[in-house]
Formats: sequence, C-alpha cells, structure tokens
Amino acid sequence: MNRQILLIEPNYKNKYPPMGLMKLSTYYKRLGDHVTFFKGNLNDLVLDDTFEMLKEQLYANNSDIFWEQYKPQICKYIKKGSTSSLEGLPEIDKNPIIAALLKFYRQYFYRKRYFEPEFRKYDRVGITTLFTFYWDITIETINFAKQLCKTADGIMVGGIMASILADQVETETGIKPHIGTLHTPGELDPGNDMIIDTLPLDYSILEEIDYKYPASNAYFAYMTRGCVNNCKFCAVPRLEPVYTEFLPVSEQVHIAEERYGAKRDLLLLDNNVLASCRFNDIVDDIIAAGFAHDATFVSPNLYEIAIRNLRDGHNDRGYIKSCVRQFRLLIEKIDREQVQTVYDVLKDHRLLEDYTATKTAILDTYETFHPYFEAIYSKKPKQRHVDFNQGIDARLITDANMEKLAQIPVRPVRIAFDHWNLHDVYENAVRTAVRHGHTNLSNYILYNFEDQPVELYLRLKLNLDLCEELGASIYSFPMKYHPIDDPEYFSNRDFIGKHWNRKFIRSVQAVLNSTKGKIGRGIDFFEEAFGRDVDEFIKILWMPETFIIYRRIYDADLRERLADRYTERTAHDCDLTNEWWAKFSSLSPEKAVQAKEIIALNKFRDGDFTCDDPEIIDVLSYYRITRDDAER
Repeated sequence: MNRQILLIEPNYKNKYPPMGLMKLSTYYKRLGDHVTFFKGNLNDLVLDDTFEMLKEQLYANNSDIFWEQYKPQICKYIKKGSTSSLEGLPEIDKNPIIAALLKFYRQYFYRKRYFEPEFRKYDRVGITTLFTFYWDITIETINFAKQLCKTADGIMVGGIMASILADQVETETGIKPHIGTLHTPGELDPGNDMIIDTLPLDYSILEEIDYKYPASNAYFAYMTRGCVNNCKFCAVPRLEPVYTEFLPVSEQVHIAEERYGAKRDLLLLDNNVLASCRFNDIVDDIIAAGFAHDATFVSPNLYEIAIRNLRDGHNDRGYIKSCVRQFRLLIEKIDREQVQTVYDVLKDHRLLEDYTATKTAILDTYETFHPYFEAIYSKKPKQRHVDFNQGIDARLITDANMEKLAQIPVRPVRIAFDHWNLHDVYENAVRTAVRHGHTNLSNYILYNFEDQPVELYLRLKLNLDLCEELGASIYSFPMKYHPIDDPEYFSNRDFIGKHWNRKFIRSVQAVLNSTKGKIGRGIDFFEEAFGRDVDEFIKILWMPETFIIYRRIYDADLRERLADRYTERTAHDCDLTNEWWAKFSSLSPEKAVQAKEIIALNKFRDGDFTCDDPEIIDVLSYYRITRDDAER
C-alpha cells in the first residue's frame, strides 16, 4: 500500500516556496507514495480531511446526490455545530443514516478524534522551518502536525530554524530535527540510493495551496552549497558546513519546463558563488539552462499545462485547483459578450469552485475552452533574468568573473556591503561590475550588529554617490541584524546592537517604511529620508517618530527646501520639528544625557519614565505627538 505523506510549511509569510519540501515531494512520488502539501490553518486541513471521510460515507448511502456541492454548508456544521447550516441539504430529514453520519463527524471534529491513533491518516509528516523569529507559529505547527502522523518516527522536521536550534526544537516538541540538508542516500528510507537534495523540485505542489509566493515565476536552485567565509553574524557554516563547488541546474530546469511549463527567471540561493573554482562552469550551465544574455521568455499556457498533467495523473488535486483559477482568469480576460456563454458552461459542469470541480468535467470541456485560452495567453517575449539572490562577495569580484557574468542576464547584481570598513573593497567591486556592463545593482546592508549607526548612513550615501558618478542604478536594502541562537532573542526581533538603541531602530524603520524598505537613486529623495549629512542623520535618529513620518507637515525648512516638489499644503503644516530641535539642542550636557537615556527606550506614556525636570519634560512632550494627531 502506498504511503500517505503530508508536507507542511507553517502559515507565516515568506517570499520563496519551500525547496526542501518540493524535493521531498519528488522523492516520495518517485516511490509511488501519495503526497499532500499544505500551508494555512491546520484546522482547515483536518476539517477538509473530515469532510472527505464523511463524503465517502454519504456516497455509500446515496450515490445519486452530488455531495460536493454542499461542502460549504456541511463544513460549517462540522466546525460550528449549527443545524441551521444544514437547511436545504437533501435527505437530512428523510434519511436517519445521513443525519447520524453528520452528527458523528461533527463530534469527531469537535472532540479532535483525528488526533487519536486509530484515526490518524498520514504515514509521514514533514514540516519545514524558516526564520527563528517565526518560533511560536512553527512550534505550534509541529506540535499540532505530529498528532496527525500514525507513528512518532514518521515525523520529519528540518530547515533553517530546526537546524540552528535543534535542541530547543526537540525540547519544545519532542521531535529530533534533521540538521542541514538531505545529502546522503538512505537518510529517510534505508536502502534507497536517491540523494534528496539533488532531486528536481516538484513545482506542482504549489498549485495545491491558496498562498501565492511573491517570487513564483522562477526556477529555484543552488549551484553551490556553503560558504568559505565564517562571518560571525551568519548561520551558513552550520547549515551547510561543506563548500560544494558546482551543482548543475540545466537538467533540472529542462525537467521542470517539460512538466510544469517555462518559468521566466532563474533564482539562485547560493551563499558565495564567486568562491567556486568552477565559476565558469556555473555560468556555462546557466546558459545551457536557457539563460543566455539575450534570452527571452514567452508565458506558457497554464491551462494547457494543467490539462496535460491531469491527463498524466500528475497531482490531480493541484491541477484541478489550477484549472479553476484559470477559469476565473478567463472570465476576467474575455470579451464582455462572451462572459455569459463561458459562465454558463462552467456553471453547468460545476467548474466554478474547486470543491465541486472534477477531473472528468475539466477534461470533458477541454474542446470548449481550449480556443479561449489560446487567445488570452500573450505570445509577446519578455527578457529573462538570473538572480543570485543571496548576493556575491565584493572581496572576490574581479574583471575576469564580471566579464564572464556578463554572458548571462543577471539583474540585479547583488553585492553585500556588511561593514563600512570594507568600503574601499566594495567601491572597487562596484566599479569593476559597472565597467563590465552590470549597471543594475543591489545590495544588502546589515545594521544593528557591531556597526555604529553613522556607518549605515555612510554606506547608503556611498551608493548614492556611485549611482551619480557611474550612471548606475544601485538599490540598497538595509537589513536589521538579530541573533538567531541567543535564547533571549531567537524567537523575537528585540535585539539591540551595542551601538544602537530602541529609538534609533524605530527611527530607521520609520524612514524605511516611507521608502518601502529600499533606497535607490535620487539625491533629494535620499536627503529628505536620511538627511543631507551625518549630523542631520543623527538628528533624524533622535527625532520624534511622528515628525519623521510626517516630515513635510512638521518641518518648515524641509517644505521650503523642497517647495518645487511639495506644492500642496495641509491645515496641519507647522514647524514643530525645529521647535523640538531647538529645545533638545539647548539642554545642558547633563540634562541631555538624562533626556537621551529616556528617549533611547522609546517609551513615552505616563509611567514609562521618571523625570521631574521641567525642561526635559518639555522636550519629551514632542514624543507624545501621535500619527493620529497628524492625520486629524
């Protein structure tokens, strides 16, 4: 008997799909097992499983009724117990067996009998983990999901958080996580020679869930593993302790394209690709995968892909849902006079909802819908891109590897800029990259580690200056450091670096909220956000948060300086920023120290601090002005 496999990603928000689970899906499907992927509220998973068991019993008692169409009402009853949910349900008043079945499965769900050993459905349950600050939701997911597995040794927990905090995860869940990657034959099934970490990704499981990953139109891969550096702030040495020089992707890309349709981009999560002595082979393999410098992409007909996979019996659950999504897209895209005709066919065949749609009905209507989808899918080619998403090491950039990199459509070139003391190396790296045609650049800028706050400003300003001088576009993404294995901080984002304080962190976040987390070209924009010089940046760090967010309302100097950009005025326009600054700056050195100690804590409500100096209290009053005050 084939095994029932459940793969779960906890219900946190994330940009990229879980590659580890996608490889596990390929592994288990090759063994002939049945795989279910889930991301969402786990109560919805067991509710759906409960309905499926009930549905089987309902059909056994009356096969003339299409029970799927009543799924919303039945599930509402199972979940809430309200008999009014069953109004209009056939047989409910005439057939006591039907009524008894409904009552039984309501009690089954209410009493959580799905946790009882005899009712557990899944032979193996795999849960991935991501960032440590998702600790609470991840532990809750593991503790729920482990009760759905038939045996204790069928629980698999892995991923970043589980690898870094293995002992803590085991303490909280009783499950011993797998640490690192699945790179040894027989790790899950002794005697099996498949190396799971090298298997192609099963992109079809993403069709099973409602969650939409922002970076979805891409192939995901590693071409190297590990990193030759041992940065104090980085977990890679523990996750991938052995540096692997070259993992070809072209074959995996071609396999994925044949089965799931072409993806526009290639997103590579290598931690230090330039450290590989086989970098030229890496670039050549990317070209072989279809990503030469001038490569283009034509969006595939996702309806045809779903039909093909349904015919092949490849993930019916996922591709039924995919077809329903495509039908909804069709209604949005076709001419208005065609909508009613299409809608009627979908309604007649119960294809408007995924819980009523059937594989048979989808295939039976193929000839009807095929011409419509041929018309709505664009044949216009788009430029492909390659993204080494984790960034490349500025210390390893040379003319030779930047010239080689120019053979593929890398956009953007991401160069890490973690320390100001590397600014000479970084600047030379940027100049080298631009010299070889890489004019779209991006970088991650770590702050709140061992850096001084002013170093964040200096790095951002250097990028701005390089943009202007070189005619390049450099987008900076400041990233706040927090320790991933410190017991006090791994489950939250409360860590404050030794040169930072809570107010500075909030000030930077307030600025980044207005810039949507990134900083690009434009002197006026940068100077408004971060200041014209270091002194003005320090002023912004100490500034009341509301004044930062609503600079043009509260800062008359700013309004005057940027009058050509900000021609509209509000009834709230004033000059409280300069009024606050004058009082803040005039405090005596002793009082300034006391005031800053209070401000650094970023708590200004009654009882949050103790101070009886009227001059300091006057300064602190500006910090109690709220966003609501600005928006009234």
